[in-house]
Amino acid sequence: MLPAHRIFAAVDTTGTEEASALIGSLAGSVGGIKLGLEFFVARGPDGIRAAMGGTGLPLFLDLKLHDIPNTVAGAVRAAVPLAPAFLTLHASGGLAMMRAARDAAQDAAARAGVAPPRLLAVTVLTSLDDADLGRVGQAGPAADQVVRLAALAAEAGIDGIVCSPAEVAEQRRRHGPGFVLMVPGIRPAGSDVGDQKRVMTPREAVEAGADYLVIGRPITQAADPAAAARAIVGSLS
Repeated sequence: MLPAHRIFAAVDTTGTEEASALIGSLAGSVGGIKLGLEFFVARGPDGIRAAMGGTGLPLFLDLKLHDIPNTVAGAVRAAVPLAPAFLTLHASGGLAMMRAARDAAQDAAARAGVAPPRLLAVTVLTSLDDADLGRVGQAGPAADQVVRLAALAAEAGIDGIVCSPAEVAEQRRRHGPGFVLMVPGIRPAGSDVGDQKRVMTPREAVEAGADYLVIGRPITQAADPAAAARAIVGSLS
């Protein structure tokens, strides 16, 4: 995989024109675009289409679906016509929910005549550490919870997981090369970690076994986002 193809730029805004301009400026410098809840709630499917425009960049639709199986299946069916390359759901929704999402994605894609999205199960958010998990009743370190939830996702036939850089090497060892590891919490050396608590540099994450890196503010808040993206790609070469 080419280094640039590993980078998904997280575009966190609510403005369609702002998002479209930023996405257009990044075409050719990154491998794809992540649009998540902030943008989707504000602008919906039509906003997604308008923002992505004709760039041809793969879309990572980060909705982190988590509800009863029937509701999540319906949400997946509704999202498939947007032709996302990746779509997220929470592994903590359970085995039945994830299997319902998988089946819905395959069925809806066949009906729409598009490639099914690769479903990624969110394990433990990178904004949480062991103390945070303890406060919500989750015993044991974050790494152990990631192991449990990733195994459940694999059992459900989900394509891969979203995990922090700290868990990448262990998950690659456990699940092999065919299991997608999408990794947020990436910060180039010297950059501000913000609200992330389990972070790693781009090169460190790839060397640990990450397939794709989700990078937001170090790219999108740079004076020249495309140049910032190209610098990160250069660090992977």
